[in-house]
Amino acid sequence: MDCLFLPADSGPRLGADSRAYWLARDGEGGWMTLGDCAAAASGTLALVLPVEVCSFFAVELPTRKGRWVRQALAYAVEELLAETIDDLHLALGETLPDGRDRVVAVRRQLLTDWLEDLRALGLDIVAVHVDADLLPRDEAQLLFLGERALLGGAPEPRLAFPSRQWPAFAAQCPAPRHAHGTLPEGPGDVDDYQPLDDPYRWLAEGRGAAINLAQGDFAIHPAGTGLGRWKPVLAILGVILAVQLGFNVAQAWYLQRQGDAYAAASEALYRELFPEDVRIVNLRAQFDDHLGRGAVASAGFLRLLEHAATATDGSPVTIADLEYSDARGELAMQVQAQDFAALEDLRQRLVATGQNVELGSASRDGDGVSARVVIGG
Repeated sequence: MDCLFLPADSGPRLGADSRAYWLARDGEGGWMTLGDCAAAASGTLALVLPVEVCSFFAVELPTRKGRWVRQALAYAVEELLAETIDDLHLALGETLPDGRDRVVAVRRQLLTDWLEDLRALGLDIVAVHVDADLLPRDEAQLLFLGERALLGGAPEPRLAFPSRQWPAFAAQCPAPRHAHGTLPEGPGDVDDYQPLDDPYRWLAEGRGAAINLAQGDFAIHPAGTGLGRWKPVLAILGVILAVQLGFNVAQAWYLQRQGDAYAAASEALYRELFPEDVRIVNLRAQFDDHLGRGAVASAGFLRLLEHAATATDGSPVTIADLEYSDARGELAMQVQAQDFAALEDLRQRLVATGQNVELGSASRDGDGVSARVVIGG
């Protein structure tokens, strides 16, 4: 990613003529105007602030919960700041070995104005860092950039100072001290020194471990990436799911009401058909039981009726009336014939079917005779 380093003497507002150090990801870097930087930019970039506009602290937070940590952070650093806490933007960094958390503060209005000015020039800022915080994080680290020097590394402080004042400042810096820079020869009071041809590119390599100030109100989401572009789709899906859920609930309520109505109607019909059943425990089981018993009774009636039909087939006998008794398993028939011989023939036919036959007394009925015949039992 390309990097844009603002100088320590940057004004409160930035314009096309303001100067900055432009570091292309795959090319050379150099000082140029922001207008030229905008022309050279081909994508997103990281903004690097001078440490002179920031303050670094290490504080102990009473909570780690995301919803409370911002409020806890403000209370933790309030006593360490001379400015009003509402005027500052606080960014939370890594946890130090002693359990405290690194915090960087910058004036909110200054950062807002700088980001607005850079975006107005067409520069797409997606990350914000501080130059001294880009130094390696092992032991004390120094970077000498001509007359300006940076201090960072594992210790808590992050600051800039004139390079010529290093001898007076060295006693306050913990050892071991590792130095890099553009000076032809290393300064005194350091454990080692490595000259750099491109110190800004060396600094940019530390972005992965550095604090990103794009937090809270300054959180930046690159256009067209992440969930941002999916928010309208997700909102529509949410509405559809809510409507579907409401429909399902309404349908379930309607079907439940319909089911209750059918159950009540079924119970009323059952009580009408079988008034002797006072207690209803399982309506379906009890109804099936009645149907089963009815099927048995029907089978007995049909069997006797079949025997009667077989016996009367081809016989000059007419059946005038039928009566079936389920309790006794008997089929009673009132039959009419031309004479007594026809009745006797019917009786013998019924006996031949294997049924018990009871022939009642016959009587004259007009030109013929009639009698009551009972089979079964």
